[in-house]
Amino acid sequence: MTFRFKRMLSIGLVLTLVVSSVALAQRGRWSRYDNDGRMSDRRGVPTWETNENFPSDLFTFVRIRYDSYGGRRGGWATDYPDAELNFSLRLQQLTTLKVNPDPIVLDLTDDRLFDYPFIYIVEPGQLVFSSAEREALRRYCFNGGFVMIDDFWGDDEYQNLRRELADVFPDRSPIDVPLEHEIFQCVYPFSEKPQVPAAGNGYIDSSGQLVTWDPPRRRRDDTRTVNYRAIYDDEGRIMIFICHNTDLGDGWEREGENQWYFEEFSVKRAYPMGINIVTYAMTH
Repeated sequence: MTFRFKRMLSIGLVLTLVVSSVALAQRGRWSRYDNDGRMSDRRGVPTWETNENFPSDLFTFVRIRYDSYGGRRGGWATDYPDAELNFSLRLQQLTTLKVNPDPIVLDLTDDRLFDYPFIYIVEPGQLVFSSAEREALRRYCFNGGFVMIDDFWGDDEYQNLRRELADVFPDRSPIDVPLEHEIFQCVYPFSEKPQVPAAGNGYIDSSGQLVTWDPPRRRRDDTRTVNYRAIYDDEGRIMIFICHNTDLGDGWEREGENQWYFEEFSVKRAYPMGINIVTYAMTH
């Protein structure tokens, strides 16, 4: 099986983020979606016009729903739907990529998965893939798909994900992605790997140090260091991009709640890294 989407290879980007303190998303955790996985409530985020004649030319943010870890409303829905609504808006504003204003939610076993080159999995620290999900994820990746995994902390949660991915890809393991890799440099160049704490956990301590990590789990100091790891295909393309000990999605979701958090983490880290990730995904 091959992908049914059309790759978008030409992406022009502006040089700087728009700094605004406007709250884009209405607060509240849940938003309804229809049987096609499309949202019925935009939570106050503005929409924009798209060319209905070229639906396959739009980038659509796809969140993956999984049954493990709390069932149908478990970890998969963390930061939903504000994160993808805000990120889609910023991607539309800050790049020349044509963006679908309506993100969707899909299961890994949905045949429509192969219409979309980018998917997002959140809070994988306790997820367990079914055999059907494992097979679908492997086929998706080896047919050119890109998976971003975000928002999990500590060694225990990483080891759970590593075990699950080992069942999907028994012939390859995640490896650290160096700062020099183009995914950190392609649009917004980073001098260090960005770490974004959950809103409310970032602060400046008494010594003047910026704290960018969530509190240690189980009294272990295993959340301080951000890790970006990847699983590659045989041509050296990233198939799975793992964002561990960081919460880029919170930097998107919570941008309108606190001016300092917005300027320090949304503007400097979460949006630039997200745009780099999508740019890499759509050009490889």
